[in-house]
Amino acid sequence: MALLHRAELRPSKLELLAGWLPGRPWFTGGADGPVTRVAAYRFDDPAGEVGMETLLVRAGDGPVLQVPLTYRGAPLPGAERFLVGVVEHSVLGRRWVYDACGDPVYPPALAAAVLADAGQAEEHFEVDGEREVRAPSMTVSGSRTDRALPAGPADEVVDGDPTVIRVDGVELALVRRPAPADTPADTPAAGRLTGAWPGRDASVLLAYAR
Repeated sequence: MALLHRAELRPSKLELLAGWLPGRPWFTGGADGPVTRVAAYRFDDPAGEVGMETLLVRAGDGPVLQVPLTYRGAPLPGAERFLVGVVEHSVLGRRWVYDACGDPVYPPALAAAVLADAGQAEEHFEVDGEREVRAPSMTVSGSRTDRALPAGPADEVVDGDPTVIRVDGVELALVRRPAPADTPADTPAAGRLTGAWPGRDASVLLAYAR
């Protein structure tokens, strides 16, 4: 379960990404155009300390891009390469925002979604002391395999499209420019995460294991 706050962020997530995305090797879109949100989904941090949100965005009239982010209350030692930026949260204070591929909480969560169909976190707002469920903006669906799930941080992250995360003998591939899930490619029939959102006619491939 993800507990969210009705809060203001400065800069906003999209403003932060507008400055960060053009420097990525997989970026496609208008570098000077606005970054707009298409959909999003979240994973749970078992310890309840780190926010994990994957944004699907578009820069200008470019294609949909997949950007998983983590939100932390303090800098993550040794993760400077993956720092997207720092924002001020009107409720939680300063938050350090990272490319989730380089955050140790993310690979196990992604692996569970890809290999065990763990799904996405249910989102709640707290309003007047009571919790309200927020309807998801998209659906995700994984595979059910008998593969052991990795539990540790990434051993290696290779940025690109896909971004490859090697962890505990498993190679996870995060698709940065999601394509239709039935597109022929060198992806396995099992061990896939697909997603869809309103206005999207067919599911897209979000990630896979190989």
